[in-house]
Amino acid sequence: MMAKSVFHDLFPAEEAAELEMRAKLLSGINKWLSKSALTQIEAARRLGITQARVSEIKNGKINRFSLSMLVRLAGRAGFQRGQKMAHKGVIWGMYVQPGARRGRIGRQLVEAILDIARQRVELIQLAVVRDNEQARRLYGNLGFLEYGIEKNALKQNGRYDDEILMAKDLSEKPN
Repeated sequence: MMAKSVFHDLFPAEEAAELEMRAKLLSGINKWLSKSALTQIEAARRLGITQARVSEIKNGKINRFSLSMLVRLAGRAGFQRGQKMAHKGVIWGMYVQPGARRGRIGRQLVEAILDIARQRVELIQLAVVRDNEQARRLYGNLGFLEYGIEKNALKQNGRYDDEILMAKDLSEKPN
């Protein structure tokens, strides 16, 4: 069987999965920086870091960022709240490679996001493809409740997928 990435050739499975996640987050933040048309100084203000750290992101210096730091930065980049919705946050774009799914990386990532979100919002929402039972079970086990369905939310290769809308009240005390 072929390795999923160079990380799997060099590191044990769990460490390789974390490095892959860090690489994907760093790449995603870098793409957001490019699309946002913000200067490095403006991006630094938005992300709550220095301009030098923005430069490190743009130069792909993965070794300078922990997984939790990248999750925080991705959250700051994606958190756009108006005054009336300042109490809510959204998890978007979560994906764990199939080979890393049994390693609890997904659970650890969501738990890290929830730890950060508890400091900023009262409610966190997400949408998950209806047929993705494994993800629905993960979110359910973490206290997310299903509250609706968006019919034909996604379309790929002429096929429509419904999304299950889920939310977690962060003002409640954890179990």
